[in-house]
Amino acid sequence: MRDLVRAYSRRIEALTPPGRDRALDALRALAILGVVLGHWLVTALIADSGTVRGASPLTHLPEFTPVSWLFQTLAVFFLVGGLVAARGHAAARDRHEPYRDWLRARLGRLFRPVAAVLAVWTVVALAVLAAGVPWQTVHTLGKLVLSPLWFLLVFAALTAATPLVARVHPLWPLAVVLHVDLIRFGLDGPAWLGWINVAAGWLVPYCLGAAWARNGLKDRRTGWTLLLGGTAATALLVLFAGYPAAMVGVPGAPVSNLNPPTLAAVTFGLAQCGGALLLLGPLRRALRRPAAWAAVALLNLSAMTVFLWHQTAMIAVTATGLLAGGLLGHGPLPGLHSVPDGYGWILARIAWLPLFAAALLVCCAAFRTYEQGGRPGREARPAARRKARRA
Repeated sequence: MRDLVRAYSRRIEALTPPGRDRALDALRALAILGVVLGHWLVTALIADSGTVRGASPLTHLPEFTPVSWLFQTLAVFFLVGGLVAARGHAAARDRHEPYRDWLRARLGRLFRPVAAVLAVWTVVALAVLAAGVPWQTVHTLGKLVLSPLWFLLVFAALTAATPLVARVHPLWPLAVVLHVDLIRFGLDGPAWLGWINVAAGWLVPYCLGAAWARNGLKDRRTGWTLLLGGTAATALLVLFAGYPAAMVGVPGAPVSNLNPPTLAAVTFGLAQCGGALLLLGPLRRALRRPAAWAAVALLNLSAMTVFLWHQTAMIAVTATGLLAGGLLGHGPLPGLHSVPDGYGWILARIAWLPLFAAALLVCCAAFRTYEQGGRPGREARPAARRKARRA
C-alpha cells in the first residue's frame, strides 16, 4: 500500500508544471476544508416532534465562538480566486483569447457540479415529500444544501467582472462597506442596504488578490500589516462598536456578521489574508514532498464537489442515524440529532466527523466527474500536458 501511494505521488509530481505555485493550491484547499469543518461543527439537526430543525451550538455555548474564527475562511478563497482570475485573464488577453471563451472555461467548472447537486436534491425533495415527510423538515434540509450556492453566485459574478475590477484598489470596496454599516447601524438606516456588502465585502479580498497578481505583494511585510491591522480593527469593532464576536450566523442573534457581511467580517477577512500570505513560504517548503503535494492536488481536483456535497454527507449520516435509532428504539443520538447545549454534544460531534468524512468521500466518488468534465484518468493527462507545454 505504501509503495502504491508513493508511485501515485510521484506520478502527480511528474504531471505538475514546473512553475506552478503549489502554495496557492494549498491555501485554496485549506479554505475549503475550513468551511466544511466549520459547518460540520456549528450545525446541528434536532429531531423534535416528528420534524427536523436546525440549531447551532454557538447559541447555547458562546464560549466556543473562537471556532468560527478558525473555520470561516471564505476570504482566503476570494483572495486566491482574485489572484488566479486576474493572472488567467491577463494571459488570455496576451494570447488574444476572446473574453467569452476565457469566462466559459472559468465558470464551467463551477456550475457543472452545481447542476448535479440541484438535480439530485430536486428528486430527493419530491420523493420525501411524497413519502409524507413534513415540509418543515424538507425546508431545513434544503436550506442547508442550497445555502453554499450564494457563495458561488458571488464568486462567479466577481470572476465575470475581473476585467473591470482587476485594477480596483481594495480600499474602495472597503470604504463602501464602512459607509453601508455606518448608515445601517449608526444612522438607523434600512436593513436592505446591507445587501450591498454581499458584493462589496467579498470584493475586498478579491481585489487584494488581483493586486497581488498585478504587481506582487511583499509577502511578509504585507502579511504582517494585514494580520495585525485586521485583527486590531476586528477587536475594536467587537468590543466597542457592538458587532457580534461570531464570524458565522447564529440563530436568534439580532446581527449576523456573515449574512450580509459586515465591516467586522471584512476586517477579519483581511487578517486571514495576512495570515495566508505569511503561510506561503512554509507551505512551499512543505509541498516539495510528493506525498503532501499529491494530497493537496487531489483535493483541488474535487474542491467544488467537496464544497457542494459536504452538507449532503452530514445529512445522510444524520438521517441514517435517525432511522437506525427509530428501528432500535433509541432516542436522539448525542452529537447527531440532540440539542447542542453542552460540552458532551461537542465531544460527540467530533466523534461523528469521521463518518461525515466517509460519506463525503462516497459523494465525491459519485459526482466529481461533473467538476472535472469527464473521466479523471482520460481528461487529466492531456490537460496536464497542455499546462506543461505552456510553461
